[in-house]
Order: sequence, then C-alpha cells, then structure tokens
Amino acid sequence: MTTIRWISALAAGSALLLAGCGSGSSDVPQAADLAPATKLTPAQQIERGRYLVRAADCAACHTAPNGAPFAGGVELASPFGKFYGTNITPDKDHGIGKWSADDFYKALHDGVAPDKHLYPAMPYTSYRGLSRTDTDAMYAYLMQLKPMAVQNREPELGFPYNQRFAMAGWNLLFRKDALPDASKGESPAWIRGRYLTNALGHCAECHTPRGKFGQMDGGRPLTGSALARVGAPDISPAGLAARGWTAADLQTFFSTGIAPQGSAYGEMFPVVHLSSRYLNAADVGAMSTYLLGDKPPVPQPLKPANADAGAMATGRQHYLAVCAGCHGREGEGKPHVAVAMLGNSTVRNADPRNLIVSMLDGIERQDFPGLESMQDMPGFATRMNDAEVAALANYLRASYGGQPADVTADSVKVLRETPSH
Repeated sequence: MTTIRWISALAAGSALLLAGCGSGSSDVPQAADLAPATKLTPAQQIERGRYLVRAADCAACHTAPNGAPFAGGVELASPFGKFYGTNITPDKDHGIGKWSADDFYKALHDGVAPDKHLYPAMPYTSYRGLSRTDTDAMYAYLMQLKPMAVQNREPELGFPYNQRFAMAGWNLLFRKDALPDASKGESPAWIRGRYLTNALGHCAECHTPRGKFGQMDGGRPLTGSALARVGAPDISPAGLAARGWTAADLQTFFSTGIAPQGSAYGEMFPVVHLSSRYLNAADVGAMSTYLLGDKPPVPQPLKPANADAGAMATGRQHYLAVCAGCHGREGEGKPHVAVAMLGNSTVRNADPRNLIVSMLDGIERQDFPGLESMQDMPGFATRMNDAEVAALANYLRASYGGQPADVTADSVKVLRETPSH
C-alpha cells in the first residue's frame, strides 16, 4: 500500500518517481513549460503525452499491482482515511471517456472534475503549474488507451472529511498558482527543471512539510516531511549537500535508481521505476540543476565517527552478525547484492526513521534498468529487540554516516508499533 502523497484536507474546508511502454527517446519533445516549436501531428501529440504521463508518475497511483494499466485501485492511506487511485482509462462509465480536454485540464489545474471536487490526494496543487499544451497531450495519450471497465472505489473517510463541498474553501485558502523555489537559478536548465520538478514530478507533495490543515508549507519547500512511519527526506540544496549529493549523482540516481549514495527503495522505488528512468538526459539534467540550483553547494564530506567506544563495540557486533555478509565488513557494499553503508544517504540522514524502519521491515528485491538488481533485505523485527536495533542503528549512523549515536530503544519501539500505513 502506498502512503498518500497528500494529506487529504477537508479539515480546513470544514473548519485539507509510468507503466512500461519502452524507454524515453531523444526524438520525443522535451517536457517543458513551452509549446513545441511546430504544431504536432496527432501521432506526435500522443507520443509526447506518453512521455509527459510518465514524467508525471501517473501510473504510481492509477495502476494497481497486477491491475490493468491506469484502471485505478491503488490504496492511498492518510491520517484522515483511505483514498483509492481512480480509473483514468477512456472507459465511459468508470473512467474519463466522457471527459473533454477542457474537463481534463480543469481537473489537473483546479482540482475540479465534471461532477465533483477532487481531494488533493490527486496532486492538483502541483499539476496546476502544467501548461495547457502539455495537459492536452496527456489527454490525447490517455484517450487512446484501451478502455477498462473497472469500477472506482469511493474514499473511506469519516465525517467531516467526507464532505467534498468543503474542498472549495480549502482551495480558496491554499491552492496557489505557483510553488515556492527551494533553490536559486535563472538558466534555461533551471527553469525547465523547475517545471519538471514542481509541476510534472510534483516532488513537493511528499518532500515539503505540511501545515495543520494539510497545506504545503511554502516557507520550507522540499525540506522533508513525515509520511507515517517513514520520512520523505530533505531534498533542498542544503539537505542534498549535507548527504553528499552532486548533480552527476542525482542524474545517475534518477536514470538508474542507483548512485554512490544508495539505491531507490520504499516510496521512491516506483518513482524511478515508473517515471524518472524514462526521462531523457536533458530533462534528468534539468531536474538535478533545479534541485541544487545554478550554483550548487559543495557536498559535505563525511564526518568522522564521534561516539562512545563501548556502545560502538556492541553495534559493531550486531553489524558483523547480520549485515556484513551483504553490505561488506567495512560497509563497502557488494555489487549486484547490497548497497554500501559507508556514506549511504539514509545512514547520513539526520532523521533516523527510514534507517530504523528499513532494519525492522526489510526491503524487497529491487530490479533496476538493465541487468542491475539488489537482493532483498530481510527485516529484523522478530530477530532483534529494541535495544539491539538502536545499538545497530547508532553504529551505522556514527561509523558510516557521520551522525550522532542518539537513537534510543524507545524511539525504535514507537516505530515498531506504528502501523505501516
């Protein structure tokens, strides 16, 4: 089940990473906030739409595991209840087959479907930045898909969150025409990257903190946000630099899912698997430019370990017993088996929750573009108690991440007992 990208947000109104069809190619017009230089033929518009639908990561929410492409059914959990990705095939009874291009644009731009207000579980707060030319291309692509007669599931929300009319008030307060920038720049690559990152990629929906009414906090763009047990990390220029990211590493990560800082897993794996891997090199470069800015900060070197020797000895024993076989005796990793722990972005993250949850739950096998893959990592929730997990997490953070050894058994217990969705 997928953790919602966002908080549904009726509270305010009442009182609120695509499915594989080949890889991106250089002859597909680049996704940008500009109309193509020449009028596209119908076939070219559809192909452009395919590229944009992938860039917008539509499949992640609208294609259920083992389900028909874009026929909906993906569960989106939130603190307010459950949402389900809807059918966006051209089926006339259950999908968008009766929608016009104007209807489609209004849904993405305003969050209003022909018969109802949408909840911002559909990220129209970001898609509002899409150009009409691009939404028309996306519409053209979706309308030539095979119609799938798959009925939509209604959201499972209690009162007052089930009162859709209240979304009109929320939109009036919080729906903005543009999102604030986390970086600075004015180059063509930065401008295009802003469009790809903020509008199409809707990265802020997960990576920007939320206010009490579910609205994105415009004063802290892309600085990270809690998503139930896990956290979407800080991907502002300062946050990325603190974990050692460079523009080249980001490009590699978006294209392949693997970089020196680690591999895509959890919520980020489908973003790469269904979306960013299909972007062309220019667009991947533009996203990296935008995230770091035209003048990217210098990546910070790994800090030396600074922790109690006795505590580190205990953590080291756990590491050798359950981790070193795959991740290497000194955290160097093993190709095609497991990523390095030394300098790993999750290990270097100031927030330890993703590291702890990964240790408790494990990580599924990851298959990446080409022949690359990483073996599944078993979870240790039943093999290690809270104190042992804390000792291992502290060893990893202090020895390989330059972070303080401040994980406690109590913090592990809280994450162990928190539902996964």
